[in-house]
Amino acid sequence: MRIIGGSHRGTALTAVGKGDAGAHLRPTTDRVRESLFNVLQGGRFGDPIGGAQVLDLFAGTGALGLEALSRGAAHVTFVENGRVGQKLIRENIEKLRRQADTTVLGHDATKLGPGHACDLVFLDPPYDQNLGGKALQTAKAGGWIAPDALIVWEESRAQIAPNGFVSLDQRRYGDTWVSFMRHAS
Repeated sequence: MRIIGGSHRGTALTAVGKGDAGAHLRPTTDRVRESLFNVLQGGRFGDPIGGAQVLDLFAGTGALGLEALSRGAAHVTFVENGRVGQKLIRENIEKLRRQADTTVLGHDATKLGPGHACDLVFLDPPYDQNLGGKALQTAKAGGWIAPDALIVWEESRAQIAPNGFVSLDQRRYGDTWVSFMRHAS
């Protein structure tokens, strides 16, 4: 696993180790991440990354948020409640020397408290556990989602935009679906 583009392009990220199998982390593959960021930077959604405040829910290893930082995001808040994931995120932040541009919250993404508005939200919940919609609504209620924020939701099937959000696009990459939504302010 590595950073695909931007200022940290080619940097190898720390992924799940042999003793971490019980952590149940499923990092977004390099291929899916590359395709996803090609869509984000292709102009269809304007420039959702440059200078963005990013929220990475169910952050896992932090690969999505770190890729956004590498490509020009201003700050990323990682939300991960697993100890292994938190450790991996911190190691990867340190590897990229981006401590000043990041915050790691060891919270359950479905019980997130109040926060600051973010322009770009990555949502990569455990597949088929119906946690994504709950986390999105909780983040919205807590003030984490800016008006017109772009939501990128990775799941095992295409997602229908919940109340307060508008579907923009859906892409399939093997067994992964990425649904793009906009916060309808």
